[in-house]
Parts: sequence; structure tokens; C-alpha cells
Amino acid sequence: MADTHVELLGISKRFGGVQAVAKASLEISRGSVHALVGENGAGKSTLGKIIAGVIAPDAGELLVSGAAVAFRSPREALAHGIAAVGQEPSIVPSLSAYENVFLGAESRRGGFLQRKELRRRYGELTERAGFSVAARRRGGGLRTADQQKIEILRALSRDADMLVLDEPTAALSGPEAKQLHEIVRNLARLGKTVLLVTHFLRDVLELADAVTVMRDGRIVRTSETAQESEETLIGAMLGRSLASTFPVKRPAAADADVALSVRGLTAVGASDVSLEVRAGEIVGLAGLVGAGRTELARAIYGADPLQAGEVSVAGRRRARLSPRRSVEAGLVMLPESRKDDGLIFARSVIQNVTVGSLARFSTLGFVNRSAERRAATEVLERCTVVGRFGAPVGTLSGGNQQKTLFARMLMRTPRMLIADEPTRGVDVGAKRAIYEMLAELAGDGLGILLISSEIEELVGMAHRVLVMRGGRLVRELAGDAITETAILAAAFDQPAAAGAAA
Repeated sequence: MADTHVELLGISKRFGGVQAVAKASLEISRGSVHALVGENGAGKSTLGKIIAGVIAPDAGELLVSGAAVAFRSPREALAHGIAAVGQEPSIVPSLSAYENVFLGAESRRGGFLQRKELRRRYGELTERAGFSVAARRRGGGLRTADQQKIEILRALSRDADMLVLDEPTAALSGPEAKQLHEIVRNLARLGKTVLLVTHFLRDVLELADAVTVMRDGRIVRTSETAQESEETLIGAMLGRSLASTFPVKRPAAADADVALSVRGLTAVGASDVSLEVRAGEIVGLAGLVGAGRTELARAIYGADPLQAGEVSVAGRRRARLSPRRSVEAGLVMLPESRKDDGLIFARSVIQNVTVGSLARFSTLGFVNRSAERRAATEVLERCTVVGRFGAPVGTLSGGNQQKTLFARMLMRTPRMLIADEPTRGVDVGAKRAIYEMLAELAGDGLGILLISSEIEELVGMAHRVLVMRGGRLVRELAGDAITETAILAAAFDQPAAAGAAA
């Protein structure tokens, strides 16, 4: 029988009127990779934080190596060998990689920092761990993937034998996620226990030995991952089968007007790009990290300057581009990062929806709050946002935050939407809702440029797919030629498949 590392007995946690976790009982085997999955709001992150000492349960018992514990802080959890690595790493920007790793546990002599000794310890640590980050690199200049490595190394330097990884691949590119997968596998080989809290089911099926499914704060089941598939996990998470991930594609009218026309666009990251999107059409934009997809989108929207070329919206050429002028012309953009470029987390859901449309509800500088609330509520309900609309938007789940951004876009009654990674960081149920929303908007005549790193998303949603490489459009795929193989071949500079348009 496997050695039990952590055991939960009837754990419960309530936040106000919300029962986040209800009577959860679970065993996690030592040296295993154990995944915890569920929709946003299912309670998986709360349970992970309870194990890591970030929050305390209201009821129930937590056992580590058979002994009952009551963590009041992450420091107490770390004293028992449990460390958490969050989705957004905590790095001191001005310190080097090795200084961040040993922050708070530095080698000192006579009050002076022994940097040479720290670098020696860092070298030994990275050799044992099997991965590294350049020792002298400043934390502020590191990519998210390298910052996560620093967090993991920091935990290992404190002799942690269990790591709680909360959505570790949410902000990573494909290659970076693969690197993290190898790190997780290596941790398991070293005998470390890993609790993987995630909604990325492919990560679960590739990495985990066992998987626990949560729904509405309760544990639905725990099973060996070898017995599961994406379909069975989704069914358990939703409480029903998900018959079809993507809605039926309805082709745009052959004589539909051109919603967006780009001719010879050159900007930082994009070179001599020309494309069209018709009303009612979803055009996918594919490419590897660094291919120039987001740079192209920002240039079209006016967030970054053009060096050459022209952009027309609904048949009208835009002489001077800026986000404000784009919105006035009917072109809106859903940004890649809702945290950095989208939402104002301290403001209410309603205020986040109406922030770009206050002129509609204002007279002589005074906002009619009643009219604002009615209009925002109507569009929020259309976007199936669930939550208290008067509460800060940061209290919503990731999927509802993303749908709040859609609601803001729709307040402007746009003709053209650029959606950059619209389902990043949301669970499978919210993904389906967003897909249906995009299909409905296209059916209403909106042109959509869909940028996604998830190839199956482009295959399932787009009428045409444009593939970028090195800042240029290199291939167009349409109809039956839109396949994962064809998109990857174009992205990696392989010969075009039969039926693909060059």
C-alpha cells in the first residue's frame, strides 16, 4: 500500500455565504503527482491553499505523515515540508536568481552577505533539482517560466518534500509548459510529492498518477489517471456529458461586407501583412510564440504604432489609429491579459463594463447610475456572467471575469472584434460558454479575428485560419484543410498539406 503523505478528513471552508469546500476527504500518496481538477469556483484552489497553510479550514482535520496539524501560515506548512507555488510567482525584481532562491535564508558572516557561498549552494541545489536559471539574472528580467523555476528552487532549498502548484502552466507558452512538465516529472523521481491544481486536463493526463475531481466544493471522485480521459473528467467536473466542445460552424454569407481590411501593415513584430475579415466570419490567427500574432493585433487596434500600411473598418480607412478611434469606428479588442490590460480589479463588475461608455449615461458630467446599472446588467446577463454585479470584479471566477470583458465590448455595439486568447485561464464550462458567445456574435454579423495558442480551438471555431511565422503571414487554410497537422506544419515551416492555400 502506498505511503500516505497528506490526508484530509472532512475539511470544510466557507467565505461569507459561499461554501467553498464541503466535507472534503482525500489521501495523497508520498512521491506521487496528484492532480486536483474542477471548474472555476469548484473549490480546488481553496483546498490547495488549506494544504499549503495559506488559509485555515473551518472544520475537519489535516494530517501530514499521519500526524494532525493545524497550519496558521505558509511558514508553518513549510516547517512540515509543504510549499506552495502560485500562478503568479513572488519574485523581488531587483535581486538576482540565486538571491531570490535564498531570500530569508542567506549565508552571512559578521552580518555580511556571503555571495560566493550563496552561489556555491545555488549550484549544488540546481544540480540536485535537474534544472537551473542563470544565477546572476535579475528577477525582474525573467520570464514567467523562469520565475516559477525560482519559486520551486526556493521551496527545495527549504527541504520541502511536497509542492502545491496552482495553475502552473496558465501563463506559459507551449515550450515553457513542456519544460515545466519535465521539472514535475523530475521532482517525482526525486521522491517529492506534487499536488497539481489545474484546469488543463492534458497536463493532468500527461503528468498525474492520480486525479481528484471537485464540483461545487465537494470531492466527486478520486481515481488513477490511467482510467480517465478528457471526456470522463469533463463529465465529472460538469455533472453532465459535454456532447460537443464547439458549436456548429455557420458560414458567413458569400456577399458579406468586409468588416476589417488590412493592407501592407508593418509594425514592430509584423511585416507587410495583408488580410480581410468579413462580417459574420471568424478568422483564426495561429503561430508559435514570437510569431507576431499579438503584435499584429495591437497594431491593427492602434495600441502600437504602424510603420507602414493601412487599416479599414467597415469600408472606411482609418487615417490615424488609436484604441479610442478604433472603438469609435466599431473595432474592439479583447486583450491577451485581462489582469494587465483588461480589468480594473478594485472596481465593481458594473463599472468595468461601463468604463468605456460613460458618455451614454452622463449629463453635464454627472453619471445616471440607475441607467448605467440597467444597461450593464442587461449585457452582463446576455454574456451569462454569474456573480454580484456590484462587487469588485476581482471576486469573480476567471471565466466570469473574461465574460465581463466581453460585456464591456458589447456595450459599444461593435462591427469587428479582435479576441486575443479569449479562453486563457478559464475552465471547460466557461470555455464552452465563450465559444457559444463567439458563434452567436458571428451569427449576428460581427467579424471576429480569433488569436489562440490552442490549435484545437482554431480548428473548432474558425472559418479560415491564417498562420504567422517570423512576423509574416505564411499560409491560409480554409474548410477541410483546417487541421491541427496543417496548422503546425505551417507554423514550423513544413510543406503545405494538400488543399492548403499558400
